[in-house]
Amino acid sequence: MSLTPEQQQEIEQLQNNSYPTKRATVPALEEVLYQAFPVLDHGFVRVIDYMGDDSAIVQAARVSYGRGTKKVNEDQGLINYLLRHRHTTPFEMCEIKFHIKLPFFVARQWIRHRTANVNEYSGRYSILDKEFYIPTPDNVAAQSTVNHQGRGQVLEKDQAEKVIKLLQDESERAYDNYEDMLNENDKDPNQTGVARELARMSLPLNFYTQMYWKIDLHNLLHFLSLRADSHAQYEIRVYADVMIDILKRWVPFTHQAFMDYRMGGTSLSGKAMQVIKRKIKGEDVTQESSGMSPREWRELVQVLEK
Repeated sequence: MSLTPEQQQEIEQLQNNSYPTKRATVPALEEVLYQAFPVLDHGFVRVIDYMGDDSAIVQAARVSYGRGTKKVNEDQGLINYLLRHRHTTPFEMCEIKFHIKLPFFVARQWIRHRTANVNEYSGRYSILDKEFYIPTPDNVAAQSTVNHQGRGQVLEKDQAEKVIKLLQDESERAYDNYEDMLNENDKDPNQTGVARELARMSLPLNFYTQMYWKIDLHNLLHFLSLRADSHAQYEIRVYADVMIDILKRWVPFTHQAFMDYRMGGTSLSGKAMQVIKRKIKGEDVTQESSGMSPREWRELVQVLEK
């Protein structure tokens, strides 16, 4: 993990400050506020600010539903009910803001979740650091023959090391070219530096960027359900795993319901439900007799064998 001296100084200053407030705070999250949690080789996740807690969700639900919710005596039970039945608006009452450092290719996946407020480090205004992501050998794999957007078998050690060396060499060379184009240090007094917005084009997608990312709890849960899933790309999944630990500190009741009903649960199609009903009755159902495609059948088997 790489924090600049300025960022480290800012974190220390922020952690040394405290403010009187009448709003709800969460002691477990306050403990790690501003702290940088390392991810990958140079990345991190930090919580910058938050609003609301589990009680804010319960409060919003009881305003929305009125008397009916009085039958639910415990906050955990109500939150379980809301999440289980996809009553999502009460979760929108809570928000959280992160500072995230991540490779460009991960950021491009991340930005597809268009339900957050984002401000990213500007390569037009500032010079990008010489920091790039290099995977470890156990994360260098062949293209999957089943999932066309994912990885298959891990490469043999010699092959993996060759890939890593290529990535390392290309990244070093790209940054050298970037610096040459900028000519910030007047290496060549006869050369005028290229505009930063143009010079950055030489940098590959494994270089690091940073962003502030603010999102409500409902949309954060949706993000985590996709990006912490075992099918998600490893390099974004490790960020989601860290954020799930932060979720547990922030809203422990919601975290428990999320792990039970989203991460630990599944959604089944009508065809899949018919297969399960037939199997419960003792019928021998095959892919051919199920009416499901080979891929649908394979996914159902994977779910049932978890």
